[in-house]
Amino acid sequence: MATMRQIAAAAGVSAKTVSRVFNDDPHVLPETRERVEAIMRELDYVPNTLATSFRSGRPSVIGVAVPDIVDPFFAEIARAVERTARDHDMSTLVTSLGDDPEREREVLEPMLRRQLSGLVLAPVGEDQRPLAAWASRTPFVFVDRAPGGLTADAFTQDDFHGAFEATKHLVGHGHRRIAFIGDHLRLPTTAERLRGYRAALAESGIEEDHDLIALGADTPSRAAAALAEVLSIRDDAGAPAPATALFSSNAVCTMAILPALAGRPLPLVAFGDFPLADLMRPSVTVVVQDPESLGRLAAERIIERIQHPDRRFETRTVLPVRLLERDSCRGSV
Repeated sequence: MATMRQIAAAAGVSAKTVSRVFNDDPHVLPETRERVEAIMRELDYVPNTLATSFRSGRPSVIGVAVPDIVDPFFAEIARAVERTARDHDMSTLVTSLGDDPEREREVLEPMLRRQLSGLVLAPVGEDQRPLAAWASRTPFVFVDRAPGGLTADAFTQDDFHGAFEATKHLVGHGHRRIAFIGDHLRLPTTAERLRGYRAALAESGIEEDHDLIALGADTPSRAAAALAEVLSIRDDAGAPAPATALFSSNAVCTMAILPALAGRPLPLVAFGDFPLADLMRPSVTVVVQDPESLGRLAAERIIERIQHPDRRFETRTVLPVRLLERDSCRGSV
């Protein structure tokens, strides 16, 4: 029986292209597809995924577990894992963890019992030590959020400097009463972004006002309450001292707070882009992340771990982020 490499050699293409033809990837040129499919039929090619399973001792499936598969950021991570897995004749199994850290292990263990080739995980809990037994025999790669209490590969983004630059950007527009709107400090991403916000204020000589930090703003009702809170602050003399600008720590909080901002010309910078952010009036200035790279790199690392189980790898990689200025931070103080 022919192998993928033999098909590729006969067709004059790469093994990855053969995999894409077999998986009906629409990006393969029609003439290339026809040539590869003709050779597949001629040589009676069947992908040898069973051999991969026997060699590795587990099915050729990569698990993906993220807080919410509907969230555009995590959905793009899952899509990138799926594309990379498909290029290597592997499939994916995707689940949403929800937002309750107590249920993280409960959701993950049924998936891990399937003897996955590896797991890409964006955790919701602070402590992943209960997963150590699984991680000892299944490659784990963490994305967006580094693991707590567990040594494993992780691909994260520069939360601290992204928040630092966002806050400094608002300071540069003349703002000194900048509110931080976030979800939960148990998430390392939120904690690091708050640290970056505080560092930017300190470098700018602005004294931190704890009343300007509003957490738990991950639903429209809670976001509206957080906004009302930072806009109703008074100083020690009783005079109004509201926030004049907002830094939102993630796209979920940003989308939750936008309805409450309707009709309010309050400058805003958001960590994380989101659908239609560039089409809103005003368009939303964002710290741009790269979920596609996170998912692709995580899947590639799992494949490398399978192919080279004894090789040393970098356990943590931090990807850069960048500020994309639009109109929402240009309001007047």
